[in-house]
Amino acid sequence: MAADPVVLITGATGEFGPYVARAFAAAGARLAPTARALDQAEKLLADLGLSAARGLPAVVDVTQAASVKSWVEAVHARWGRVDVLVNIAGGYKPGKPVAELEEADLDFMFNLNARSAFLTCRAVVPLMAAQGGGKIINVGAKAALAAGRKQTAYAISKAAVLRLTEALSAEVREQHINVNAVIPSIIDTPANRANTPNGDYAKWVAPGDLAAVVVFLASEAARAIHGAAIPVYGLVG
Repeated sequence: MAADPVVLITGATGEFGPYVARAFAAAGARLAPTARALDQAEKLLADLGLSAARGLPAVVDVTQAASVKSWVEAVHARWGRVDVLVNIAGGYKPGKPVAELEEADLDFMFNLNARSAFLTCRAVVPLMAAQGGGKIINVGAKAALAAGRKQTAYAISKAAVLRLTEALSAEVREQHINVNAVIPSIIDTPANRANTPNGDYAKWVAPGDLAAVVVFLASEAARAIHGAAIPVYGLVG
């Protein structure tokens, strides 16, 4: 990472986002986190001990181009840079068999996971190119590589994130913009434990470990990595 980097994080106040925000804050970054409510983003920055000079909270609808564009422009206006984008915003909705899947269910998953990543990537790339480089890290899912029953909408949306990562990387790598993805299995969060009460939590991915991989991909040590989808499975086979 550049010294004192400006890091944009979508979905920063969810189950996993705060771990990423904490890891970047510890590395000296200035943070621009998004949330569904402003007080959530403000609380995150306060918990991290970041002043208004080092944190810019925002409410952003990452499925809407105008909202994303306004957010990115506001960050650039504040600090004059956009060094790192981490796309965490997304989610999972229990699925149905293909024969019963409604178009609205497919649209919901695609918009939440894939459209959001596309819009944010599209918004930051011109600014990163103009400043001489940047880092983009998208969050995929194991289901994007091998989907199971009733995972159609989720798997399609996350597969699109990986293809976006590859295509965009091929377009911008010569502009010194690194575009990569992480592919977690099950992240050990309270919500996932609640949904899987009999899970073998010791095999799941610790959020801090996954966050460390994200921060690595944003570092200069990862400057030669382009278009990768890095599995972070923990002990899950």
